[in-house]
Amino acid sequence: MELISLKINGRCCHVAVEKNWNLLYVLREVLDMTGTKCGCDTNDCGACKIIIDGEAVTACSVKAVNAAGKDIETIEGLSRDGQHLHPIQQAYIDCGAVQCGFCTPGMVMASKALLDKTLTPTEEQIREALKGNLCRCTGYVKIVEAVKRAGELLMEEGKNNGM
Repeated sequence: MELISLKINGRCCHVAVEKNWNLLYVLREVLDMTGTKCGCDTNDCGACKIIIDGEAVTACSVKAVNAAGKDIETIEGLSRDGQHLHPIQQAYIDCGAVQCGFCTPGMVMASKALLDKTLTPTEEQIREALKGNLCRCTGYVKIVEAVKRAGELLMEEGKNNGM
């Protein structure tokens, strides 16, 4: 086992890992952060999408030892105060983009990575950002609407906060 330091949702934690463990395993099984879903464990479905150093990646494709020292964001870290939904989460609900909900955490994190770069993405940019996330329920129309709405909510929030 190797002791590594991870910065997850702004907090540092030290965890002992095996060299072959992927970050998804560490998040779910070691740290009990089950918001990040395991849909395939083969980098095919996007259910385990998280953000590392500003980029959306699948947690199953990253060795935990390679994540040491990187800035990791998971679905659990989106709520700013632990009580209110993040505007992206609210937009998904408002637009009916949640359906069964299994793929939603990965979709939301992919959306956040995109919206962190631009609050007014085109439909093409949204679809490109979400292309690694599979959803069997929605057909993506509502999800695209939700990402656009989330950008609007984030812009409104920025204006209300004097940004």
